[in-house]
Amino acid sequence: MTPSPSPRTATLVRETRETRIEGTLFLDGTGKTKIATGMPFFDHLLDQVGRHGLFDLELSARGDLEVDWHHTVEDTGLLLGSLLDLALGERTAISRYGYFYAPLDEAMARTVVDLSGRPYLVCDLPLERGERVRDFDLDLLEDFFQAFCQKGRLTLHLHLLSGRNSHHKAEALFKSFARALRMAVSVDSRQTGIPSTKGSL
Repeated sequence: MTPSPSPRTATLVRETRETRIEGTLFLDGTGKTKIATGMPFFDHLLDQVGRHGLFDLELSARGDLEVDWHHTVEDTGLLLGSLLDLALGERTAISRYGYFYAPLDEAMARTVVDLSGRPYLVCDLPLERGERVRDFDLDLLEDFFQAFCQKGRLTLHLHLLSGRNSHHKAEALFKSFARALRMAVSVDSRQTGIPSTKGSL
């Protein structure tokens, strides 16, 4: 008998001298989000994760934005990865792997994910140094995904395949990430245990 995967949810708070991030993640949701990080474009990207992953996601962040945005972006990635790891539990009966190509007009992104238990990031984002959407530096995206992999214990391959518009490139990336993650965390009714020959992830 396949163990019941529900409720696959987690709530956590991460607090340091630089940031305070709190969040709740429900993997089997409907895409409801409530996100406030103090960085509007980053909020927009995180909203894609919930809506296209069909995760119910609440995130609230307070950070030293007057110093730099790096601390808050990275710590948000750490918290979101921790939420995923906690919500997955022992990772029983999950599909484990996921992939998705997401176009947004001229931009195209591909994400491949393995909920392997091993943090590893391959990030191929041919962006210009210092490329921004309004005041959000797209260099921070790799830092976010590195932190997410670290705490989420997963292998993630991100590839931006084409694009001209900075907004489109970033949004296509997050949409492909959300859809690939949605596939990987989905419950496989034929999977009766942990999807690994080792017996653990």
